[in-house]
Amino acid sequence: MAPPVEGGDAALLPEFPRGPLDAYRARASFSWKELALFTEGEDMLRFKKTIFSALENDPLFARSAGADLSLEKYRELNFLRCKRIFEYDFLSIEDMFKSPLKVPALIQCLGMYDSSLAVKYLLHSLVFGSAVYSSGSERHLTYIQKIFSMEIFGCFALTELSHGSNTKAIRTTAHYDPATKEFIIHSPDFEAAKFWVGNMGKTATHAVVFAKLHVPGDQCHGLHSFIVQIRDPKTLLPMPGVMVGDMGKKLGQNGLDNGFAMFHKVRVPRQSLLNRMGDVTPEGTYVSPFKDVRQRFGVSLGGLSSGRVSILSLAVVNLKLALAIALRFSATRRQFGPTEEEEIAVLEYPMQQCRLLPYLAAAYALDYFSKSLFLDLVEFQRGLASGDRSARQAELGREIHALASASKPLASWTAQQGIQECREACGGHGYLAMNRLGVLRDDNDPNCTYEGDNNVLLQQTSNYLLGLLAHRVQDGACFRSPLKSVDFLDAYPSILDQKFEVSSVADCLDSAVALAAYKWLVCYLLRETYQKLNQEKRSGSSDFEARNNCQVSHGRPLALAFLELTVVQRFHEHVHQPCVPPSLRAVLGRLSALYALWSLSRHAALLYRGGYFSGEQAGEVLESAVLALCSQLKDDAVALVDVIAPPDFVLDSPIGRADGELYKNLWGAVLQESKVLERASWWPEFSVNKPVIGSLKSKL
Repeated sequence: MAPPVEGGDAALLPEFPRGPLDAYRARASFSWKELALFTEGEDMLRFKKTIFSALENDPLFARSAGADLSLEKYRELNFLRCKRIFEYDFLSIEDMFKSPLKVPALIQCLGMYDSSLAVKYLLHSLVFGSAVYSSGSERHLTYIQKIFSMEIFGCFALTELSHGSNTKAIRTTAHYDPATKEFIIHSPDFEAAKFWVGNMGKTATHAVVFAKLHVPGDQCHGLHSFIVQIRDPKTLLPMPGVMVGDMGKKLGQNGLDNGFAMFHKVRVPRQSLLNRMGDVTPEGTYVSPFKDVRQRFGVSLGGLSSGRVSILSLAVVNLKLALAIALRFSATRRQFGPTEEEEIAVLEYPMQQCRLLPYLAAAYALDYFSKSLFLDLVEFQRGLASGDRSARQAELGREIHALASASKPLASWTAQQGIQECREACGGHGYLAMNRLGVLRDDNDPNCTYEGDNNVLLQQTSNYLLGLLAHRVQDGACFRSPLKSVDFLDAYPSILDQKFEVSSVADCLDSAVALAAYKWLVCYLLRETYQKLNQEKRSGSSDFEARNNCQVSHGRPLALAFLELTVVQRFHEHVHQPCVPPSLRAVLGRLSALYALWSLSRHAALLYRGGYFSGEQAGEVLESAVLALCSQLKDDAVALVDVIAPPDFVLDSPIGRADGELYKNLWGAVLQESKVLERASWWPEFSVNKPVIGSLKSKL
């Protein structure tokens, strides 16, 4: 077990090395240590520091500059590192229940070191483990201990070669044989092979396999999940009847072994069925506590919500890392100036500010939202585990599904765009692989696809909202939800009568202004989408055709606007709560306002089209407010990055190191990469700056 970090604030939050970043750190309007303590809390900061210290001091996690590992070696090393994480026992099962936010915190720490390691750990412990815990019953609890002791290693096998998003079309079957009291897991053909399954390629011994359950008489009860052993834990050889393999090299996350599997009449005990949603008696009778087949299906896929919420958190990690690199670079990189003799930091340029600082605000807002949504998910899963089948529990599940389905697209796309902006904002140096921005971009890319294609997921959220409006129109039902994300819609008619009335930039510098606009925008898009859907149906389109015809310009922006509103609302309430220290209120308020107004500005055309904006002034005020907030946050940017950046060893980017010695660090890393100092014994004699070279050699 890794020893916890001892000592006071000085040990917990040590001062940064003196260097070129000192000027910006001195100009900050707040204490970065105070913000770190407010954002995380002392216990969480100690937890993260314990993890980072363990990684830095363990040779297994040593960074190897310039070492291009083969695919086999990288995946082997990643598995050994994952195993070591469990040996450290950073987070016991008891701690998970006592301090649930430590679960995403651990995954975020691992993601900052290597996305492949974080996803490997996540898939085994949280996705596979959560599926067993939330979909199984007491008879499956023995697996939980084996998961955390790594006696078994798991994966989540839903997707097939020919079907991904359309889970109802999954073709793997599970026929029950009452004579032997076993299920027969079978892949009817190669198109039904489980595909893209993380951990399955090389290392998984067990899988939660989704298959269509058949009982005698060939009656099908739809998709259910089963625990199936696919490899021998000692030899890692495939079990009889299982064909399993690795899919090969991908665009990113190559430490993660994605794989495929086919099952040829593989028999598993009746108890292998994860039976919280439905069970089969020894005689072969199907029983379920859910009378509604759709509700049972939705609950059976509840594990996907935990995966999507985790992806939200990992996308935020990637964005944080990119911003730490790009903003430290921008504060030390000097180009041009008011005179030929004076060059200024590129962060002083409004163009650089407006390229990077809105993403910094987004990182803070989305980070808080990911934590709050994770706690909502924990509440839901605890209800499932306790057998809560109340109407509130069912509605909570639907609401979390809608929020998680839209949060993954919003976060992964924001990170995708933000990382690319950071890469370009660092110029040619950002293109150098050792500075890590390319790796972050490639490792973030799958977040846009796995656990559900982003555009398909957004349809889940718009369908949820359309269903609520349909109930309102048909039954006069109130807009109410357990998390209150839709409660504002109860004032739907009056909100649509509102107009944008802010006339000055000063009055716009508050997230409350954007909140009012977002509420109008969601109401407008909901009304327009509902009317478009009904118009399509009246024109003779089927429900399937009508919904597809509504997605591009109606359903998709509706889902994104609704989720952005939810993020803005939660972050606004967080930074304006009474417990916020007075010294932090200004900077947090600016971050909240910047994220809200910047996100809203992307919908300017819709705000004009619907009549909420009119005339040139509205758009100009919004644009000017974003620029003003960027300017106000410029001097705080480095301190804000210091709060969210990991130690240099974990960040692993010469141009993003905390000392701000941009050129020394980059020059030294390039020399080490090229091994030129080993060959050029004449270099110290040739150099006019021997102390620098000596320092470089000592570092190397």
